[in-house]
Amino acid sequence: MGPGLVYEWSREYGVRVAGGGGGLGGWWRRTDSVRAEARAARDAAQEAFYELDTAQRDARLAVETVRSAGDAEAARRVAADFEQLVAAVDRTTLDYLAALDAEDLDAAELDPGRGWQAKQKLEQAKRDLDARRGELAAFAQRMQPVLDHAEAQLIRVTPAVEQAKRALLGATTALEAARSSGLKADDLAARLAELAPELTRLNQGVAQHGVPGTLQRAEEVSRRAHTLREEAERLPERAAEIDRRVGSLRTRIDALENRSGTLDPVLSELRRRFSLVCWQDLQQVPAQTAEAVRTARGKLAEAVTARDGQRWADATAAIGTVRALLDTADGSVTAVHDRLRQLNEVEHDPHREVERARFALRDAQRLAMSGRQTPDPRHAGPLDAAVGRLDRAVASLEAAGRHPDYWHFLTELAAVRETAAQVVSMIRGGE
Repeated sequence: MGPGLVYEWSREYGVRVAGGGGGLGGWWRRTDSVRAEARAARDAAQEAFYELDTAQRDARLAVETVRSAGDAEAARRVAADFEQLVAAVDRTTLDYLAALDAEDLDAAELDPGRGWQAKQKLEQAKRDLDARRGELAAFAQRMQPVLDHAEAQLIRVTPAVEQAKRALLGATTALEAARSSGLKADDLAARLAELAPELTRLNQGVAQHGVPGTLQRAEEVSRRAHTLREEAERLPERAAEIDRRVGSLRTRIDALENRSGTLDPVLSELRRRFSLVCWQDLQQVPAQTAEAVRTARGKLAEAVTARDGQRWADATAAIGTVRALLDTADGSVTAVHDRLRQLNEVEHDPHREVERARFALRDAQRLAMSGRQTPDPRHAGPLDAAVGRLDRAVASLEAAGRHPDYWHFLTELAAVRETAAQVVSMIRGGE
């Protein structure tokens, strides 16, 4: 290095280059000062880098929160803005690392000029790092309303998931209780097993499935588990109800079978005392009743088998069939006994039935004339026809001789009373 260059260098750094020990000591003091300043710049840049890294992590977490909330448009917009910032941060980080590695500030012999340049680069790196951190802060402020909405959505997730898990636990407990009472509940167990994958997806959380998907899944799991729990809790009661109905129907079948034993004597009396037309429609009742008893017993056995297999719908359907068979058969047996009673009563006093019919007609006629000079043809016509029908029935009975058709007589008078009731209903209904 020539004298001129030495002078310029010494003037820039403020050191003495003249001979003697004092000049060398000033040079080292200057080197130490530059090293300290460079190290301080390095420490400040490192602190700025750490702060920037923290800000970037916070911003990334906020972006992920928005994405998890399920608003696709907001998530896309925020992610695009963030990626631009990330690219700028990455470039600034590379510049910082380059400035950090440019000079070994801990080296025993540090060139003061290079130390000064390192200090300048590190200070510039700090300024750039601070600028990127400011940009991230501005980004966070801009996205705060979107983040608040996303967090509000996310707040709903944990309670919904916990509720779904509690519902599953309740369903499992109810199913175990039903099985402990001796019920298989295989169908319920299979339906509960179908919810296991849904529980796995719930545990994976919103990071994988998003808020809307997680909430929808939690609500669906809760609903299905609640239904399973209710059905499981009803199983013992349902089984007991089926058992009660089976027992009741078995008693009814036995009673019907006993009542069917009275049919032959009643039909025999009908055949002996009254004409054919009075009882011929009842001839098949004993055979029909016997068939009803046989079929009902078979269906009841099917109901018991279905109950044991916990096929509740099949058991209920079979019980309904048994009840319908018994209702029909009971009605037929009752009709046989009622026929004999009615025929006995009309044979003993036919005028009683005639008076019942005449009273019904007179009541309808009075109502038809109420507030009128002449009756409404819609009312008068059916009543006049009913009067004629009554007269013909009475005349037919009187002309029949020893074996009148009492059943025809009774059905005609019943039809007369029905016509009178229809007219009364028509008048009171304002027709």
